[in-house]
Amino acid sequence: MSVVALGESLGLLVASRIGRLELVPTMDLGFGGAESNVAIGLARLGVPVTWMGRLGDDALGRLVERQLRAEGVGAAVTRDPEAPTALMLKERPSAGSSAVSYYRAGSAGSRLAPEHLDLDRIRDARVLHVTGITAALGDAPRAALDAAVDAAHEGGTIVSFDVNHRSRLWDAERAVPAYRALAARADVVFAGDDEAELLTGERDTDAQIAALAALGPAQVVVKRGADGATALADGERATQAAFPVHAVDTVGAGDAFVAGYLAELLAGASLAERLRTAAACGALACTAPGDWEAAPDRAAIARLLVGGDPVQR
Repeated sequence: MSVVALGESLGLLVASRIGRLELVPTMDLGFGGAESNVAIGLARLGVPVTWMGRLGDDALGRLVERQLRAEGVGAAVTRDPEAPTALMLKERPSAGSSAVSYYRAGSAGSRLAPEHLDLDRIRDARVLHVTGITAALGDAPRAALDAAVDAAHEGGTIVSFDVNHRSRLWDAERAVPAYRALAARADVVFAGDDEAELLTGERDTDAQIAALAALGPAQVVVKRGADGATALADGERATQAAFPVHAVDTVGAGDAFVAGYLAELLAGASLAERLRTAAACGALACTAPGDWEAAPDRAAIARLLVGGDPVQR
């Protein structure tokens, strides 16, 4: 019941305190990336998972692979000796806000191509998870996405697609046709409510879901942030309210949500159970700084669901 998450991981420098980046004296080094965030979330929920991608033959690339393995994630990595691992900078201009700058042009991840993929591993997996970010990186990564989805279809592997629109990478005019094409080839589609509006032109959640489902996926999930989530799966509709938590950092919440949903999908849970676990994962991911650091395990989810004492003795 394994998952392959295909995409780009980046080194991450995070401002150590609130304020304009040019006035912050130190930064903390880590890594992030939507697909690797999902992979770590799945691993913490007990799902065998592999992150697949291309890294530079450099210190950041070694950091990414080492940390993934430390989190229990398999790494199907190819190294690019001529291109660096991408980097992103995250500043915190004010309390509760963040801004990310990317340094990924010409990166190893942007040079991902079909020949860098372990297609047999994708065919053998139960789920292939991809995002629109990879499609935004260029022609070669888009070709790699197509090859991966082709392999998934050949092997009967479920294709999971999270839109994850990045306006800093490309504009809507170029992005939307690519997203719609990927959604049409996917079995499960995740979109934020703003992304669902981007793809469908609809503002009503039910209309968004209907329009996305018309593209072909059997399952459509619209993430609505503090308003929860709504899904349609094989004709069944369900809605889940968000869990109230003290949010410290919302980056990565959507990826944790996806991990929770996919973990329960693999476990054969009902649609309502999938959404409940997904919402719990998304909420808990907001309770500490970092892209993936607060992704929960099953025990943390259980504590949230029963409303237990937050102090563990």
